[in-house]
Amino acid sequence: MADSTRLIESVHSHMRRVPWLRKYCNRCLKTERYGGNVALMVIDASFMSLGLNYFTAVVPAVLKIKDLIPGVDLEKLRDIEVEEMRKMWKNRRSWNVAKSVADFLCQLKEDEGCDDRRALRLWASRSRVEEWKEDPIGSIKGVGINTYQYLRMMGGIDTVMPDRIVKRVINDILTRSGYEAVEDDMAFIRKVHEIAEITGYRAIELCWMTWLVQYEGKNLRAEKYRSVMDLI
Repeated sequence: MADSTRLIESVHSHMRRVPWLRKYCNRCLKTERYGGNVALMVIDASFMSLGLNYFTAVVPAVLKIKDLIPGVDLEKLRDIEVEEMRKMWKNRRSWNVAKSVADFLCQLKEDEGCDDRRALRLWASRSRVEEWKEDPIGSIKGVGINTYQYLRMMGGIDTVMPDRIVKRVINDILTRSGYEAVEDDMAFIRKVHEIAEITGYRAIELCWMTWLVQYEGKNLRAEKYRSVMDLI
């Protein structure tokens, strides 16, 4: 039998392990990650889609690009030569995704007469997850539902990525509380928003919590990579 009290207690027990998470999620929703550099956020999302370790592979690569291309913005990202950038990150698809997203946001900037940050937030505010495959960014080759949702988060939308780790942790919480597990991506996203309403946490907090309560060896990611979180 479904037990909302058990669900709330289970979520609380996980959240107590990442007491500083809300501050980080606030920064994400305010489009302030990487010092507010939208180009780096786009690169981050494009790299993350490969499924590599986020903290040991993706973040160091993005920070390296930040140092090697001072002041990188959407225009610079749109115009970079992929083969040249593959010296820093080999996967061609990642760069094609990043450049295509940057190209769309540059067009939006021109149409709206705004800056990088406003362009991402405008797109996110107009986006609809139910129509993600028809969206100008969602329809880019190489952009899946997780990349789409991740960019929406950084554009100010409180939501969740239905990736395998998020599903595993959330579904474990659900089944232990007497609820049925949810595998369909759209149904899962709706379910996480329901959990957010029940527990008082935001969907984005539930999402990031699932990654940070994982162990690498004997170390909890929340403890192992706390200093890295401060950099992004």
